[in-house]
Amino acid sequence: MSIIIGLSACLAGQEVRFDKSHKKSNFVMNELARHVEFKTFCPEVAIGLPIPRPTIRQVIDNGVIKVCRPDGSGDVTEALAEYGQKVAKASGDLSGFIFTAKSPSCGMERVKIYHIDEDHKATGSEMTGVGMFAKQIMEHNPALPCEENGRLNDPNIRENFVQRVFAYDDWKKNVEADLTKHNILQFHARHKYMLLSHSQKDYKELGNFLGTSDLPTEELASHYIVNFMIALKKIASRRAHANTLMHIQGYFSKHMQKEEKAELTEQIEQYRQGLVPLMAPLTLLKHYQRIHPNEYIGNQRYLDPYPADLRLRYGL
Repeated sequence: MSIIIGLSACLAGQEVRFDKSHKKSNFVMNELARHVEFKTFCPEVAIGLPIPRPTIRQVIDNGVIKVCRPDGSGDVTEALAEYGQKVAKASGDLSGFIFTAKSPSCGMERVKIYHIDEDHKATGSEMTGVGMFAKQIMEHNPALPCEENGRLNDPNIRENFVQRVFAYDDWKKNVEADLTKHNILQFHARHKYMLLSHSQKDYKELGNFLGTSDLPTEELASHYIVNFMIALKKIASRRAHANTLMHIQGYFSKHMQKEEKAELTEQIEQYRQGLVPLMAPLTLLKHYQRIHPNEYIGNQRYLDPYPADLRLRYGL
């Protein structure tokens, strides 16, 4: 079964924007599309707005945020919210969502909200809004990996998002589809070093939670996956990666010659200092895993969190 990601339709190259243009994402359609399928959504078109159409924006009118035309007419706030709720409730097959940045319907954050006076003239603005459609999707499923097209230009954010998508897809297919505490524990076991590379604090807390909680399985799963995905959203630092690499190195130490151990230790330290990319020590660790197979390390998603041809770790 394919990985399915929700996508703002204009990012797929569909000419659905207010001026009949698109914002096709090369990364999404030329690279990520090799490994996932997309479900496209244009909330404006879905609620009946034409192409092309007058501009809509978020405004504060008498203290209430609404989505409408700049002059205050054509209020579509309720329609966008209802459509968002409808999609959110039917989004159980999605393992991620990519939204259009700054859009009054699809922006995840920093959407411009205009203040208007009694004559519906703009008197100022603030970058504090959330798209009316995107808000429903994110609130309905707080574990769902979500990102904006603009932020995906940052290599760290791009790698982080794709890693979260593949981890969440693993959860959906191997835990959600057969919900048992054993499967939750197995999921945690194979993502332990991935989790450690993002947050040592969350790594310890989630491990302790699973070891001590007597919650019913459904409640346990809900609490765990939301907090697991929140932890993964934290961008992994060089220091955290280096710490994780050292932990994994320990599994091979007894098999390594003194010179081999020194070489790997040096590579990890050079990565920590920013002198070599993450792929340098990772490649060495994978080499020792091939020579001295360790079942536990071989099952760790940290080593291969997504298809290698995406080349997302090359610049990290």
